[in-house]
Amino acid sequence: MQYGKLVEFYEELGKTTKRLEKTHIISELLKQTPAEDLPVIMLLLEGRLFPSYDAREIGVASRIILKAISAASGIEAGRIEKEWKKTGDLGLVAENLIKAKKQATLHSQELTVKKVFLNLRKLAELEGSGTVERKIQLISELLTSAKPKEAKYIVRTILQVLRVGVGSGSVRDAIVWAFFSGEINLRYNKEENSMEIGNREEYKRHIDAVQKAFDATNDFALVAEAAKTKGLSGLNSIGLLVGIPIKVMLALKVDTAEEGFERVGKPAELEFKYDGFRIQAHKKNNEIKLFTRRLENVTNQFPDVAEYIKKHVKGKEFIIDSEAVGYSNKTGRYLPFQSISQRIKRKYDIEKMSKEFPVELNVFDIIYHDGKNYLNEPFESRRKLLEGIVSQEKKKIVLAKSLIASNAKEVKKFYEEAIKLGNEGLMLKALNAPYKPGARVGYMVKYKPAKETFDLAIIAAEWGEGKRAKWLSSYTIACTDNGNFLEIGKASTGLKEKDEEGLSFNQMTKLLKPLTLSEKGKEVAVKPSIVIEVGYEEIQKSPTYSSGFALRFPRVIKLRDDKGPEDATTLAMIKDCYNKQKK
Repeated sequence: MQYGKLVEFYEELGKTTKRLEKTHIISELLKQTPAEDLPVIMLLLEGRLFPSYDAREIGVASRIILKAISAASGIEAGRIEKEWKKTGDLGLVAENLIKAKKQATLHSQELTVKKVFLNLRKLAELEGSGTVERKIQLISELLTSAKPKEAKYIVRTILQVLRVGVGSGSVRDAIVWAFFSGEINLRYNKEENSMEIGNREEYKRHIDAVQKAFDATNDFALVAEAAKTKGLSGLNSIGLLVGIPIKVMLALKVDTAEEGFERVGKPAELEFKYDGFRIQAHKKNNEIKLFTRRLENVTNQFPDVAEYIKKHVKGKEFIIDSEAVGYSNKTGRYLPFQSISQRIKRKYDIEKMSKEFPVELNVFDIIYHDGKNYLNEPFESRRKLLEGIVSQEKKKIVLAKSLIASNAKEVKKFYEEAIKLGNEGLMLKALNAPYKPGARVGYMVKYKPAKETFDLAIIAAEWGEGKRAKWLSSYTIACTDNGNFLEIGKASTGLKEKDEEGLSFNQMTKLLKPLTLSEKGKEVAVKPSIVIEVGYEEIQKSPTYSSGFALRFPRVIKLRDDKGPEDATTLAMIKDCYNKQKK
């Protein structure tokens, strides 16, 4: 497929905010994509070059792209930088400057999606001396051959800011619309932006099949290819792959024990809610792989945890869900997440770090064991299996402390025990519920009587004034909605001026500066990558911010190293909390 064809679909997607219309556009793209190009198209559609579980990065900053545009257009870097400051979008800069060049040369070579994809993937393979120059050469080679709009999306793909608002729900539904519309009798009415579904039962069956295949693989490229080439039977044959992480199941928040029981039913299992970070552990061929909730492979950073699992969990192959919690060597008391978060990114002095910041692995769920998929087994059965295969050793690997309860009095007593030991609160879990990857469906809830906090992505920042002039000290924070980031306020309260006092402006500046997309005066737009936990006094309606809401007196509580921008609080959750506070 020609890359220009994909760009036409990007443009159509960027013109609408209507979910049904986006789904229709994506389905038309999938119908027109040859089978051999489908895996590439599925990744590029989401602005990716690698599946979400693949840790490879292309490592290209805005300055490298600026130089590549200069090399491709013959225009000096200073003028390009001025254009960048005007538009705030290097993609638009590339489009405008390549357009001027094309009018002069009237020549361009046709780019295919595979050519673009392979050139960009090569960026991740380059290392050693001369790497920057070779990256500039690879990018400029594409931009030289690109038509103006192609140049825009090549640049945006490199920066991972595609700006077409494609969410996973739309992609899932589009796969069904594209490949199964005949069996289900689907018809999209563009004028009314409505979908007529002839057979709702079959529609649900196909949607469920696509969702289950995605839950098992976390890769729409594999799912779409199976749907196109093998149909429903191909989707149903896709299973869990040990070694490939899936998205972890997520919890809703409740404010009272009674609300918790309403969600999950009685009796329910109560578990300590630990202030650590999720670890999804895979074992295959005696090899252990550890993944965070962001699907990052952190096996090398936690050799101690890998050894605990190898020694204490029975089974040839398995996938378990757990929480790694830091504790004090002196007191044995659990420590907050921030005390061990530095281990996640650590590449050196691993052994020293594991001794200075030890963790205990608290195992609470199992997804796969010795050939059997447990996603659809009731939680009660999954917990029973864990009790039979995990040999516990305190301060190394244990089962999450639990209790079956049916009334608020039992919850209160267990909650107080959890808090006394340094935990955040409790989880309440439905005994008969399956494991639903990546979803907050009410099968489990978190009970923390304190006011809900939000995990929000930073999408912009401002240079400070006076003694803070060298720091980015005011952060525009955003929730998510179907692949879009929507502003909900600005926050800076809660950060420190000295590194040794806690999360500081200096540390945040070091994290945000390499993510710069554009600068206009003091305002700096950054690639959504950093997530912070934010507290607030109240949620208010707001015409100013794109979410329609604003946080009153927002304050930064902590950095969430374990979460990616896709894990940010959703607009639906913001609305739910807003409605609750009015009651």
